[in-house]
Amino acid sequence: MTTELVDPPAPDQTPGTHDAPFDSALSERYLVYAMSTITARSLPDVRDGLKPVHRRLLWAMRLLKLDPAQGYKKCARVVGDVIGKYHPHGDQSVYDAMVRLAQDFALRYPLVDGQGNFGNIDGDNAAAYRYTEARLTQVAVDLMDGIDDDGADLRPTYNGEEEEPELFPGLFPNLLANGASGIAVGMATSIPPHNAAEIINAALVLVDEPGAGDAAVLAHVAGPDFPTGGLVVDSPAAIAETYATGRGGFRVRARWQIEDMGRGTWVAVVTEIPYGVQKGKLIEQIAAIINDRKLPILADVRDESDSEVRIVIEPRARTVDAGMLMDSLFRLSDLETRVPLNLNVLDATRTPRVMSLRGALAAWLEHQFIVLRRRTRHRLTKIADRIELLDGYIIAFLNLDRVIEIIRTEDDPKPLMIAEFALTDRQAEAILNMRLRSLRRLEEMELRRERDGLAEERGGLDALLASDQRQRTRMKKDLGKLLERYGPQTLLGKRRTTISEAAPAADIPLEAMIEREPITVILSQRGWIRAMKGHIDTAGTEALKFKEGDGPGFAFHAQTTDKIVLAADNGRFYTLGADKLPGGRGFGEPVRLMIDLDGEAGIVDLFPASRSAKLLVAASDGRGFIVLAADILAETRKGKTVVSPRAGARLKCVAPVTPGADHVAVIGDNRRLLIFPLTDLPELARGQGVQLQRYRDGGLSDAIVFTKAHGLSWAMGGDSGRTRTETDLLAWTSTRGTAGRAPPNGFPRDNRF
Repeated sequence: MTTELVDPPAPDQTPGTHDAPFDSALSERYLVYAMSTITARSLPDVRDGLKPVHRRLLWAMRLLKLDPAQGYKKCARVVGDVIGKYHPHGDQSVYDAMVRLAQDFALRYPLVDGQGNFGNIDGDNAAAYRYTEARLTQVAVDLMDGIDDDGADLRPTYNGEEEEPELFPGLFPNLLANGASGIAVGMATSIPPHNAAEIINAALVLVDEPGAGDAAVLAHVAGPDFPTGGLVVDSPAAIAETYATGRGGFRVRARWQIEDMGRGTWVAVVTEIPYGVQKGKLIEQIAAIINDRKLPILADVRDESDSEVRIVIEPRARTVDAGMLMDSLFRLSDLETRVPLNLNVLDATRTPRVMSLRGALAAWLEHQFIVLRRRTRHRLTKIADRIELLDGYIIAFLNLDRVIEIIRTEDDPKPLMIAEFALTDRQAEAILNMRLRSLRRLEEMELRRERDGLAEERGGLDALLASDQRQRTRMKKDLGKLLERYGPQTLLGKRRTTISEAAPAADIPLEAMIEREPITVILSQRGWIRAMKGHIDTAGTEALKFKEGDGPGFAFHAQTTDKIVLAADNGRFYTLGADKLPGGRGFGEPVRLMIDLDGEAGIVDLFPASRSAKLLVAASDGRGFIVLAADILAETRKGKTVVSPRAGARLKCVAPVTPGADHVAVIGDNRRLLIFPLTDLPELARGQGVQLQRYRDGGLSDAIVFTKAHGLSWAMGGDSGRTRTETDLLAWTSTRGTAGRAPPNGFPRDNRF
């Protein structure tokens, strides 16, 4: 008998769960998280320029009655209210946001008036919130103006116990005036601060001409206006393009000036640094440039700041060009930075969009017109309620004796009063609640005067709602009042950043930064190098001091601005800065400590790179080519491979190609001389080259490039200093790569030209 195996039935599904593919479930949840980050955390609203945390901070401070005219309260109290009622996040993140709203170097128009240590431009953190106090600024009051007049909707908080505004209705253009920055999921925003007066003037243009283009707006908005000042050095065309697209950036430089220290000396003093740069880190950065010798013309940097920024930059010598020094620092340090613009904001439908400057301004104005109409309707409602009560009061005064009689005789006078005088319930209730002292004869006159005034106001508000032109006129009037408070004539509204076009900081060559002085470079036979001041007689280097067993190797004249090239017999070329060579006192330093020269490699030649524009390089096996002097310069200690000798061969000679030279003379160890045209050699940047001379035994001894018409010259023996020149060279002139023949009589026995 067989038993059939049957799978057990699937257990019942757990309540509250459902089957779904993992990838789709994950993507749906991540999308919800991403949208929450974008709309409720990182991107500001185009209408009030605030993120939720900033809006909740200001709202909590308003409810705590922290007005500019009131006293300060502990920041701990504010943070506690915010995280307990409105913003269920960490206390430190909320306090950090509050600190930034109070920093006058971070916000162009601070929204919080802080008392205590709220950090500084050096990058130091603020004190803990139990030590600091705060209240609102007038800017924050202007930003929240109208919240009690139904200027914006209120919504329940996260737990439903309180209410908070969805946005602030105030007329202050906070988004562009204070800027914003934030990183969401897949998008970010970066809006630099601007001058509020310029933004208001541009808004007035759009009120008059809603269809005005970008050019009309930019006629009033010159560029960003940073709280730390500085200079924006972009061209007007570049600024206009950035604002038109809503994407780009601005090059911001420090403001500096020259101070005369007397006797021809001077220092550069930086008084304003770029926005967002911490002064302490900037000083460290410049000090690192000095320590690393990246800028030889810079001697020292000092921070002499107090409440104002004062960074003193001292040049190496009085002859240093100030413009060159500062241009170099602009390129190497944060004295010049790029402040990005990515005008990515939430529009009126809470949709993230990248807007142009004009688009953002137009969206803000559209919101302000909505607020104007909402506040007008709210005021009309209040007027209607008040007129209703005033009408009831007037009826009561006209029938005062009967009203008193009804109140005295009736147990429930309200229904009878409503029926007899055609009153509403609110009117009857208000009459019954009147005080006896209000029953003066003069009160009737005041009530009629008040009613007439309200009726007149209601007529004006009705006309305002019915006419777009009246709304534009009212908007211009309100913006004009705001302009008086934040105009350029005020201390807060005065522009701080200068718009001044300048070329990008040039990449100044090192030679231009070094004071040009004559030196004599000496390299001993054992590789000890030094540079003596001045051009001394190189023929007398034998008289200089050398280590025991050492002697002169190479000696030549150069300048401190020169690049010194060392050629090794393995075919690698190394570059040394003449200004970095050790001084002439003592024996110098081993050159192998300055470059990564192989211990088995010998030094073939040492010469200034400016000696010739082209060079002839040749190996011991007789192969060589022409190379440009620029192609042999190395940028690192490891050098640069130029010649790749064949197995068993070594680099033998490096000869300059003088202007006008047309022939090459080569002599081998076998004492055979060959002359051939220079045009037979190729120009290469690297390689083995071609065969210059062929040898049956031995190899190449020396090579030279010369002008055939001037003849071939060589030094005579002894101390006479005479030279001999051979002009009839036909016997030795042949095809490149041949063996050659014996040199003329009197040619040096060491086979060296």
